[in-house]
Amino acid sequence: MKLAEAPWKAAYPPGLSPDVSLEAFPVHDIVDRAAAAYGDKEAVVFRDSRLSFAELKAGVDQAARGFAAAGVAKGVRVALLLPNTVYHLLAFFGVLKAGGTVVHLSPLDSPRVLMHKLTDSGARIVVTTNIGEFAVKSAALVENGAIDRLIVGEDEAFGPSPLTGEMPKGIEFNTFAGLVESTRDGIESLPEVDVDDLALLQYTGGTTGLPKGAMLTHRNLSTAVSSYDLWFTAWELMRPGRERVLLFLPLFHIYALTAVMLRCLRNGNTLLVHTRFDAQTALDEIENGATSLPAVPTMWIAICAVPGFEKRDFSSLHYCASGGAPLPVEIARRLKASTGHDILGGWGMTETSPAGTNIPLTRPDKIGTIGVPLPGIRLDVVALDDPTRVLPAGETGELRVFGPNVTAGYLNREAENSGFYSQGGFLSGDIGFMDEEGFFTIVDRKKDMIISGGFNVYPQLIEQMIYEHPDVEEVLVIGVPDDYRGEAAKAFVKLRASARELTLDALRTFLKGRLGPHEMPTALEIREALPRTPVGKLSKLELKQEERVRRHAAEAT
Repeated sequence: MKLAEAPWKAAYPPGLSPDVSLEAFPVHDIVDRAAAAYGDKEAVVFRDSRLSFAELKAGVDQAARGFAAAGVAKGVRVALLLPNTVYHLLAFFGVLKAGGTVVHLSPLDSPRVLMHKLTDSGARIVVTTNIGEFAVKSAALVENGAIDRLIVGEDEAFGPSPLTGEMPKGIEFNTFAGLVESTRDGIESLPEVDVDDLALLQYTGGTTGLPKGAMLTHRNLSTAVSSYDLWFTAWELMRPGRERVLLFLPLFHIYALTAVMLRCLRNGNTLLVHTRFDAQTALDEIENGATSLPAVPTMWIAICAVPGFEKRDFSSLHYCASGGAPLPVEIARRLKASTGHDILGGWGMTETSPAGTNIPLTRPDKIGTIGVPLPGIRLDVVALDDPTRVLPAGETGELRVFGPNVTAGYLNREAENSGFYSQGGFLSGDIGFMDEEGFFTIVDRKKDMIISGGFNVYPQLIEQMIYEHPDVEEVLVIGVPDDYRGEAAKAFVKLRASARELTLDALRTFLKGRLGPHEMPTALEIREALPRTPVGKLSKLELKQEERVRRHAAEAT
């Protein structure tokens, strides 16, 4: 299928074609170009601090020289263990401008997964902050030899906050301010960065249960931004220099990084950065002039739960979106009635940086689908038993995606990488179909991934950690509906013959430190035996069917 002949062309806005060439550029050029075009305009608002685009560029340039003086260059990986803070922007763009590669660590990572990501990526420098216990916990990485250098951004630099915590004690570390100050009269020149240089290692689920690092180049990330820009500009949903975008979504997640931060700054819009989501704060910000709120379903559910939210003033809102997981239809209906906006969304994944599809503004009737491919990106559906055989409209198979935004593979997985592609297209692992109009619908996930509160949760990782419990003989984990998170993990366990009773609370206590809070099972069922396939492998199919029957029975009573 050629993009010029794609069936979704009719769903595009006038003047925009699916068949476009997407601009590629070094990602940090976003800051330079925005500073040249928007200068004194507000780029970032974070608590008491307001940075103009010119000030943001100056901070990024200073950070880049600081990183270069610390040895960051091409091939050097720097890990960011940060919540939403200005330091994330300064460090992210600063590392890239110094020629290095960013490795995103999640504050939700368990110690085990954190160590895996550092070892797998080869990152020996970590940037964190003294928000909460970030700095104190990061000190352990120095003490156990996992990293050589710890850089701590001082949270109090942005005004007083109840979130400000302690600095590390008993170890050597650099403050972010000290890193910058040390190069005031030092390094001036920085390397030329090519669009095919590795920009980001973004970790996602692995076949072994441990995360694997998707290698995203400057080309991957920048063409994703270019595709989003063409789409949203054509629909007049992105007004350069006029938007005030609420950022509650975590910047260590690809959705917030690319679809929100990079797009927002590239278009001269203002980021209203918050470290933590709070529904009341979100409503207050909207009434104070925020024009856009990208969110995940749990955020919208929380907003709808605020007493009297229907009476709040949503007149400033120009666009709002939901991503990361399906938005419940009832929540979408309530939000439409109150805000006047259809809460549109789409589909993407870490491996696509994450540009993929979006629901056209004129087709709210297509909610329930993931929409149509974005400009310059092509999707098709291939047979499950033969990923080279493209299926016609209406037939269900695996979604395959092509585009310059698609990763070339996973770090240190050379032997596995070819299996993730077919004829140059990335096999998404999502099962679905395309209708006659070119809209795609996902009906299941080939992998057993759970999406909990917008975060990816991988059952195999949970199973591995549960298997470490001395009383567990066999375990299977599946996703079950959760009123707040959308999905949550449920564990089915067969205990050893001599084992004592195992409760959910006891299991969760055992898993603390092994799993992040978003990965913790919310339900436990002890079984005499777990289902198996005819060849003896443990099978989740029967468990999923049982849960579906149980849910339908409960809904009927």
